[in-house]
Amino acid sequence: MTIVAGKTGARRRLLPLLGKIWEHRADYAYVLPAIAVMLIVIAYPIYYTIELSFFNTPPGLQLRDKIFVGFGNYTAILTSPVFWKVTSNTLIWTLASTFISFVLGFACALALHREFVGRGVLRAVLIIPWVISAVAASYIWKWIYHSDFGIIGAVLVGLGLADRPPNFIDSVSTVLPSLIVVNIWREFPFAMIMMMAGLQTVPEQLLRAAKVDGANAWQRFWHVTFPHLRNVSTVTILLLAVANFNSFIIPWIMTGGGPSNASHIWITHIYELAFGRQRWGVASAYSVLLFLILMTLGYFYVRALSGNERKDAST
Repeated sequence: MTIVAGKTGARRRLLPLLGKIWEHRADYAYVLPAIAVMLIVIAYPIYYTIELSFFNTPPGLQLRDKIFVGFGNYTAILTSPVFWKVTSNTLIWTLASTFISFVLGFACALALHREFVGRGVLRAVLIIPWVISAVAASYIWKWIYHSDFGIIGAVLVGLGLADRPPNFIDSVSTVLPSLIVVNIWREFPFAMIMMMAGLQTVPEQLLRAAKVDGANAWQRFWHVTFPHLRNVSTVTILLLAVANFNSFIIPWIMTGGGPSNASHIWITHIYELAFGRQRWGVASAYSVLLFLILMTLGYFYVRALSGNERKDAST
């Protein structure tokens, strides 16, 4: 009886849904071409990547002759020491870049929120790293870090702070922090813009009332300003985390993952496996795992946006 009742309830819920779809069939016809394009360029590649992750694809074997191995690629990935090295690099890269970019951008937003002479010029200057092409910025920083001709090494030697120019991106111990510095330089303007927009929504009346009540600058920030920025902060951090986790241009152009995999993160390692070694099956398995992680971050991002919309509707 319970099963029959469940089926009856499902049918009752399905019929109104089908009725609404039929009622708005003309509207769906307008978006049908866009849906078809999305299925071709998004849905099918995702399906094919998932399918390919269950096959072994040796470099000398054509894709049509691929060998089914089930979860063999996933097992090989999770038991590989390179996987854990790359995962460690990815976590350090993502967490450090996201946290420092957000904090630096937030600090700049707070500083630029005040009125002072030259504020517009300073805003324009601070946005420059974000608007520069990531490819151009990577090549510029590669020369800045160059062990023989780099400006940083030349300044350090000229000031007597070093006997010889440091190997920033040629050393296993310094390559990842050096790339993180470049990534922070590129991304903190985005956090700054987002937080500047959030600061515009803080009611001035509440700040004045808190000041009249005797609250100092820190108390006004913590009890008035920061609660109004909580939602935009969450969205900004999630966007930075997704971008950093999926970042490719800076580490690949500047180091190609070297030396000795010290700067490989997931996305660059996947690229090297697929297009460097032609190990399409293993690269697809990596891509599926990366897709699941990014979908999880995307879920929290959508939840944060939905929370903002509900809050705006309630007010």
